Amino acid sequence: MSDTFPFARLVLLVGAVGLLALLSNRLTERIRIPAPLLVLVTAAVAVQVIPDLYRPSELLVERLVTLALICILFDGGLHLGWSRFRTAAAPIAITGVLGTFLTAAAAAAFIHYAFGLSWFLSLLVATAISPTDPAVVFSVLGRREVTGRSGTILEGESGANDPVGIALMASLITAGGISAGAFGEIAGEFALQMGIGAAVGVVGGRALLWFMRAVPLPSEGLYPLRTAACALILFGVATLAHGSGFLAVFVAGILIGDERAPYKREIERFHSALASLGEIVAFVVLGLTVDLAELTHADVLIPGLVIGAVLAVVIRPVCVGLCLIPAGLERNERAFVLFAGLKGAVPILLGSFILAAQVPDAERLYGIVVVVVLFSVLLQGSLVPTAARLLRLPMRVVEPEPWAIGVRLRDEPEGVHRFTVTTGAPAHGHRIDELRDLPEDAWISFVVRENQLLRVRGDSLLQAGDEVLVLADPSLRDKLAATFHG
Repeated sequence: MSDTFPFARLVLLVGAVGLLALLSNRLTERIRIPAPLLVLVTAAVAVQVIPDLYRPSELLVERLVTLALICILFDGGLHLGWSRFRTAAAPIAITGVLGTFLTAAAAAAFIHYAFGLSWFLSLLVATAISPTDPAVVFSVLGRREVTGRSGTILEGESGANDPVGIALMASLITAGGISAGAFGEIAGEFALQMGIGAAVGVVGGRALLWFMRAVPLPSEGLYPLRTAACALILFGVATLAHGSGFLAVFVAGILIGDERAPYKREIERFHSALASLGEIVAFVVLGLTVDLAELTHADVLIPGLVIGAVLAVVIRPVCVGLCLIPAGLERNERAFVLFAGLKGAVPILLGSFILAAQVPDAERLYGIVVVVVLFSVLLQGSLVPTAARLLRLPMRVVEPEPWAIGVRLRDEPEGVHRFTVTTGAPAHGHRIDELRDLPEDAWISFVVRENQLLRVRGDSLLQAGDEVLVLADPSLRDKLAATFHG
């Protein structure tokens, strides 16, 4: 019984922190400061003003943030889905891999010549600050959602460059320096991690989809837990095989995202909530590692601010801009993607890798990484809504949908297809009776617009963002997708 009250105080503290973190999202809509930044700064201030507050060890931080990233990347893959991913697969792969390498190389050169750090330390810092985080962007956009390929590229790039950045950092630390032999070792280790991670993701995603469909469970609540457990297994298998476990879970999520499976909607909601919890845990834990006094030192604050500004204004626009040339984006869409490459939890996690590696001046380097992230999230992040408005970016307002109607079926329904009409698709701006490419035996049974169920008639005009439920033969799915997706 002696531990009851201390444990109750701990439970109370955890619950209060979680509730405040959730409510910070409402505050974000008013002050345009990303919620992750509020959580990070609050945790950093708390550990300074409360002497008895526990400061976690580097190993515990790494493990907790790793678990959080598994949840975040798997949910990111589910949300992205194969149909959206394949429309922008090339730019996602190019920006996620080549863009990360170019950004790291350019940032390393700037850090080396501007601040006199050795090439190895410059490359470690540059690698840490290369990955991006779209969750920060979407946090400040609130209920507005970026439409078109630019939003898909933003999501896909982050999902790809997180595993790339982590694998590159691990390879650099393993090599322990820069030389001709080290570059070969780094390239070989990186290629191995990416190749194995992708292979495990593809095979594991297909196996998980079969498992979800073929093996029933006795309770509805067990289905989401099964996919969560399998995501952890995929991460473990890929990592033990010397591959990127983060890439494996992201790829598996993409392959499952658009597929039908029992209790799929419940699974998606569970993983969305789990990813939100993971984001809170990651920023709270990382915030507890930040020494605010260290950040105020001139040799930390000034380099961090300068690097953050140059990265946002020069390095990313040039390096990633070159990668986006073949993507065929409109100028305003390309400009927004380049501006919205905000930093998040992964750079700070990679900075903690530098601390754990005990390289020279590690505390200072970690502080510089944190300052770059704070600059990116606070200054860039607060300007994202303004940039979207000035660039006239195509967006739509996504209102919460707390109510749903539906039916439960024992067996998988045949020939039920759900689509969201996209801008420029053959169905966009046309009446239902004008859809010449729609198969004769296809029947549009539901149309939902702005959370309202519409009466379906021949003269009903379809608009971008409409959700359409179509009854048709399963073999017609690709043809239907061409009508509603383009």
